[in-house]
Amino acid sequence: MKASDIKQMIEQGLPGSDVEVLGDDGQHFDAIVVSPAFAGKSLIEQHRMVKATLGDKFSSGELHALSLKTRAS
Repeated sequence: MKASDIKQMIEQGLPGSDVEVLGDDGQHFDAIVVSPAFAGKSLIEQHRMVKATLGDKFSSGELHALSLKTRAS
């Protein structure tokens, strides 16, 4: 999996978000996501929202680790 694929999936799942994804080993990535959809949400809820955009990528093994930093815009 590529960082650009993850970025695209998050942007499609959370329209209007500013997304940056870093990582080059194919399984471990760092993402910064700033989204108006996070307004009023706890940090855990924000992370769940981001992970939901990635579907089964974790359970399938395509994505092993994703470190998240999230905030409302």
